[in-house]
Amino acid sequence: MIAAGERARLGDVLVAENLITPEQVAAALNLQQASGRQLGSILVDQGVIDPRVLTRALAAQLGLPTIDLRRERPTEDAIAIVDEATARRYQIVPMRILDDVLDVAIADGSDPEVRAALETLPVRAVNLYLAPAGDVRFALDTHYRVLSSVDDSVRQIWADASPAEQDDAPTNVGDAPIIQLVNKLVAQAMRDRASDVHIEPTEGRLRIRYRIDGALREVLSLPVSVGPELVSRIKIMAEMDIVERRRPQDGQFQMQVDGVGLDVRVATAATIWGETAVLRLLDKSRSMKRLSELGMPDETYDRYVSIVHKPYGMLVCSGPTGSGKTTTLYATLAEISRSELNVMTIEDPVEYVFPAVNQMQINLQADVTFASGLKSILRQDPDVILVGEIRDHETATIAVQSALTGHLVMSSLHATDASAALYRLVDMGIEPFVVASSLVGVVGQRLVRRVCEACAMPYTPTDAELTWYAHLGGREKHDFIRGAGCNFCLDTGFRERVGVYEVLEVSEEVGKVLMQGGGQRELREVASGQGMRTMGHEAMTLVANDITTIDEVIRNVYLA
Repeated sequence: MIAAGERARLGDVLVAENLITPEQVAAALNLQQASGRQLGSILVDQGVIDPRVLTRALAAQLGLPTIDLRRERPTEDAIAIVDEATARRYQIVPMRILDDVLDVAIADGSDPEVRAALETLPVRAVNLYLAPAGDVRFALDTHYRVLSSVDDSVRQIWADASPAEQDDAPTNVGDAPIIQLVNKLVAQAMRDRASDVHIEPTEGRLRIRYRIDGALREVLSLPVSVGPELVSRIKIMAEMDIVERRRPQDGQFQMQVDGVGLDVRVATAATIWGETAVLRLLDKSRSMKRLSELGMPDETYDRYVSIVHKPYGMLVCSGPTGSGKTTTLYATLAEISRSELNVMTIEDPVEYVFPAVNQMQINLQADVTFASGLKSILRQDPDVILVGEIRDHETATIAVQSALTGHLVMSSLHATDASAALYRLVDMGIEPFVVASSLVGVVGQRLVRRVCEACAMPYTPTDAELTWYAHLGGREKHDFIRGAGCNFCLDTGFRERVGVYEVLEVSEEVGKVLMQGGGQRELREVASGQGMRTMGHEAMTLVANDITTIDEVIRNVYLA
């Protein structure tokens, strides 16, 4: 029994509420003694308890109310009271202020340092609310936006400049506002989980957009005069030619964002309004997914694994740009890589580093292309070869010849689906009988956005959506969900993405259709008859399981 005035222990509270068992508490306490970590964090990491359930238990233990940061937004005047450094150090989210009383959301209500920091704030009193630690971190990244101050300062600098000064703006690496702007553009993109940053001059303004979960979202609008200086700064960082503004250029640079290493690939091009730049962000701290973590259904996964463990032949991953082909290839490489095999890759660029794999990177200045690099790899006695992408006839020819001579070759190819990849190789000039003989399998894939769990709600699809759902083999279903929009999904209703896959095994029957000049539809029907589950069917299974929406499938998955 807990003595009067003594705070109940967290483990006792959780057991009393029948949230966990005494045995689970005992196991977590043993880990706590060894690691020194908090009991709640251990239980969450072990999957024993949900973070929100833990927060409610902590609130009961401490006698504090909770707050849902998915629904409630901080006010601007509250954010202004706590500077970003303090908020991040102590994990404090100022929510609102009324009559000089500040409401704050915190993750750890028992930390004396947090309470001491709150006492120094210039307000009469502070009301504490508990929220899950992950929610607090996300709220800090969402509401302490590094771009807001830069937006105002850059607008003012160029507004004050005369037209002549704007035209003659120096392309100088010491130009502090531009350096600050580039750094903060990339930092905010990382915090927003963006994969790309688009810098686009248009008529009368410079538009900056982030690609988040596959969809572009405008985050900043600047005077068009900022464009040349901004692109020049990026070119300097990427060691590109800042004088040449007419022809497309490629480059890359590295930087640190919030202590995380980041590779940035840069591509520039000229448009009628000026020079555009697209920055692809590659997070070095990102952990590589295993094949079992890609989200393939069991039947599709088993089919794919049986193909990738074949000793020789060619395996192709097909889909459009940004469909996750590289992630699938790397996961496949991790699945089959063994110490007794010589595994070699030729990539553009090397996105993940494998300690036990020999990786080459495209270098056009040294005349290292996919074709020339693949030729050199074949002289290195390889067992498994990964070619980042098949782009031309020469690379395709060397790749299929390598597969025919006893190597396992993996590569990506831009094609609409698995069956289209076979015809894409034929279109590149590879004979149909060679394609049928060399390929052992093709995986076609897309990425669709997940419904945000924080704001998911029921809805009624349109008749057209229901028609598509039935057409693509969706099982009988009456209750559908979609995201209403909240803080966590930036009001889009979606958060993160999931893969949609179809695996085509190149059997003798499939090869016959190809060699006899059969069409894509005929080939797909033969493959489906042999067990291939199409992307459309797999996508509607995700809808049936309340993972995505019919509209999202229609917009992102090839449905012909």
